[in-house]
Amino acid sequence: MKVLHLDTNHSLLIHQLKELGFTNEEDYTSSKEEIVNKINQYEGIVIRSRFTIDKMFLDKATNLKFIGRVGAGLENIDCDYAIKKGITLISAPEGNRNAVGEHALGMLLSLFNKLNKADKEVSNGKWLREENRGVELDGKTVGLIGYGNMGKAFAKKLRGFDVNVLCYDIKPDVGDENCKQVSLEQLQQETDVLSLHTPQTALTINMIDANFIESFSKPFWLINTARGKSVVTKDLVTALESGKVLGAGLDVLEYEKKSFENLFTNNEMPEAFQYLINAENVILSPHVAGWTIESKEKLAQTIVDKIKAKFC
Repeated sequence: MKVLHLDTNHSLLIHQLKELGFTNEEDYTSSKEEIVNKINQYEGIVIRSRFTIDKMFLDKATNLKFIGRVGAGLENIDCDYAIKKGITLISAPEGNRNAVGEHALGMLLSLFNKLNKADKEVSNGKWLREENRGVELDGKTVGLIGYGNMGKAFAKKLRGFDVNVLCYDIKPDVGDENCKQVSLEQLQQETDVLSLHTPQTALTINMIDANFIESFSKPFWLINTARGKSVVTKDLVTALESGKVLGAGLDVLEYEKKSFENLFTNNEMPEAFQYLINAENVILSPHVAGWTIESKEKLAQTIVDKIKAKFC
């Protein structure tokens, strides 16, 4: 099989595929149009998020047997159409689930203990102890929406704390020894901390809006290491201003798929995002929850292992 690599990944991916007898070609610079013009030459594609693989692309890929996405989600691929054409879709949520779980926990503990705020103040000569009195995680109820690889990894990290962990998922019977599956209504009734672990689908885009937030019985903390478009940012800001949301750790933003840097240079910054970057009870990171040294290798290895299992 001839495989086209469209994004750089850990070197083991190409090395091991070569050992398995695959022919590897790399093209990290050509436009989508240029790739489309030659895609019929390949049986496999390995991609991260360089561009969308849509119907037009798939119609040109007449010999394609598989698409390997070195990441957790497949939202940049028209999955239904690919499956209809007999193309195997391979992703690697197992590869970065531990990294995501650790990042979510780190964000939560940083928010509870005001670490970012305190660090900035000490660096500026301020020694404010009472103003930085923290909150303990023990005794809280953590609610997870989505209980697949990422949700399970986060729940496992919470085992060292005296917390009640609940999850809501559209799939039945996903709860385990680390987390009790409940209805959405029960989760909204009991949750102190809400953490999102859902893929981007029609069901999850704009899921966390004003009505959803107001459905929670108590003020809560929000952690989002899933997808930025799941949260309506202006509604989140309104909830932060009112105190309904006590603080937020956001690794993903609804703005990130645009040219993010332009938000700062072209006077294009939305008012809601301006609030987030100045809020003391908000922590932001650039979609790196699953982006560790270890996960880079594990993601690549997972893709190789799945290709091997299916085609060798």
